[in-house]
Amino acid sequence: MTVTLQDIRAAAGAIKGQVERTPLRYSRTLSEITGAKIWIKFENLQFTASFKERGALNKLLSLTNSEKAAGVIAMSAGNHAQGVAYHASRLGIPSTIVMPKATPFVKVEHTRNFGARVILHGDTLDEANIHSRELEKQEKLTFVHPFDDARVIAGQGTIGLEIMEDLDDFDVMPIPVGGGGLASGIATAIKALRPAVSIIGVETEMYPALHAEMRGAEAKVGGATIAEGIAVKKAGRLPLEICTRLMDDVILVGEDHLERAITLFATVEKTVAEGAGAAGLAAMLAQPERFKGRKVVLVLCGGNIDTRLLASVLTRSLVREKRLTSIRIVGSDQPGLLAKVSTVIGDNGGNIIEVAHNRIALDVPAKGAEFDIMIETRDALHTQEIIEALTRAGFPPRSTT
Repeated sequence: MTVTLQDIRAAAGAIKGQVERTPLRYSRTLSEITGAKIWIKFENLQFTASFKERGALNKLLSLTNSEKAAGVIAMSAGNHAQGVAYHASRLGIPSTIVMPKATPFVKVEHTRNFGARVILHGDTLDEANIHSRELEKQEKLTFVHPFDDARVIAGQGTIGLEIMEDLDDFDVMPIPVGGGGLASGIATAIKALRPAVSIIGVETEMYPALHAEMRGAEAKVGGATIAEGIAVKKAGRLPLEICTRLMDDVILVGEDHLERAITLFATVEKTVAEGAGAAGLAAMLAQPERFKGRKVVLVLCGGNIDTRLLASVLTRSLVREKRLTSIRIVGSDQPGLLAKVSTVIGDNGGNIIEVAHNRIALDVPAKGAEFDIMIETRDALHTQEIIEALTRAGFPPRSTT
């Protein structure tokens, strides 16, 4: 069994008007940063903030009346869960979702709010999957797979149709890959109508499942990635068959590039991307030479990121750019020392975020004091100017970040 362009067109007709037809927009700034011409498909603007709605809805609409009455079950790290829960509730279908225990709270809560019975089980998607399959048999439910299902894949492929309707010409699409449903669906649509377009999968370095299988190797997977939505140990069998035929390559990206991509979406496009959603842009940051001068379409496939994690990523970006720097100053423990240091920093345009005062560190003289000062600056050059000003004033700092 495979998925055809006809299947995807049928899915587009079935789900029309029930999911958002998301915008495709040119990004001037990201294009300047990468040296490519970038268009972004904003699937994070779906009601559940993820492309997963498309495949879930297409599958639900295909069920018989008896299957709808009995209910459905799915396993998911969050986005598929929300898509199934939302549309099942909308269609009057009971839904049960099994999620790994480490799933971000925001995804668990949203899934419950959409009306699903949520069961947290296991530490990985695979463990959640095993439990969901047991419940499927025990309660006679219909399993809605997040990626290894022809109707789900066809639903995701509708993104490809919309892109081609909105953009006459483009060269390459780096597509996030977990189980492979999104990539195989889009690849089927794109390659059927524009075979010259290059389709490149993107996985995290911690979970290179498809990358390994396409090369006949054993994948070594595991770790706490920021892109938990594509942290899958093995690609689906049907997506694997499709991707092996239609995908040109798979790029692996590290956590630093994923963090930078999330930050760029927030600061440049003023939009929220989760780790998996930012993977396409992360691939461009990791291997810019492969995309420079080409017309690139990115699918920002999801925006469900925990707010604390997003705050941490944005703060870390400030540290990476040296706009947020911690410096250590050791001096004599006498009145006015901190005031003098603060004056130098303030006079040079720095903003003090916090100060830690340590008098009992053994590497500091008994009559000395140690200050750890977190300062905010415009950029790395400004930080260096403040450090030089402190040194001239007799307070040479040491960086602690």
